[in-house]
Order: sequence, then C-alpha cells, then structure tokens
Amino acid sequence: MSKIDVVRAAMVEAMKAKDKERKDSLSMLLSALKNAQIDKREAPLTEDEENAIVKKEIKQVKETIETAPADRADIIDEAKKRLAVYQEFAPADMTEDQIRETIAKVLAELGIEAPTAKDKGKIMKSLMPLVKGKADGKIVNEILAGFMK
Repeated sequence: MSKIDVVRAAMVEAMKAKDKERKDSLSMLLSALKNAQIDKREAPLTEDEENAIVKKEIKQVKETIETAPADRADIIDEAKKRLAVYQEFAPADMTEDQIRETIAKVLAELGIEAPTAKDKGKIMKSLMPLVKGKADGKIVNEILAGFMK
C-alpha cells in the first residue's frame, strides 16, 4: 500500500471523526505526495521518494515554526499540530550511533584513518547517499566533524 493510500485512509478517518485540523494537515500532505507523483509522470513513487517528500514537508513546517513571529501564537500552534500529524507518516531517523557506524564504514572503504577537513568533501560524497532520507544532514555533518578532531 503506497503512502498516498495510507494518508488518504487516515484523512477519511479524520473526516469521519470530524477532526478538521487533522484532516487539513493530511490533505496538505496528500497533495504534496500527489504533486510529486504527477511530476514523476511514469512509475509510481518509490518508498524512498515518498519518505523524502514527507521529510521535506516536516522540514518546511519546522521552518514555519522557527520563522513565525512570537506574537503569532495561532500560526505556531497550527504548525505544531501539522508537524505532529506529519511525523506519524515519517520514517524513523537513524540514531547517532547508527550514523557513527555508517561514517566508520565509509572511512574504512575510503581508507581514511584520520580524516581531515580536506577529506570532508570526499567523505560526504560517499556518505550522503547512504543516509539520505534517514538522517538530517546537519546532524550527519556535526557527527562527522567530531571524527575530525
């Protein structure tokens, strides 16, 4: 069952429960998934593509929360509720330990024992495809910086 079907079913449940805020959030997520499906044209979205779209929507909502003026509690509250709904459909992120293991594997594959700032580009080029959609790039970057000290 595709994520579009899962979100649509959840939206129907929200409508039956007369939960307008949840229904609206699910509707926005569903439209993002459908738009990506239309843009792709040919085959249905893969699970990784669906997860990337959900992650992108979560990131946008977090940015809304961060950039909203403090006196606009209505915007912040709505965004937080939307974030909670979106996170139900997001895949679990990698833990810091899992990210460290992945970095260690990449370093071993590249034959780098003591990484330096000069090696960072080469490391990230190999590392990011392994963690894309499973971990926040900012966190991966911070953990990799810890390896370089």
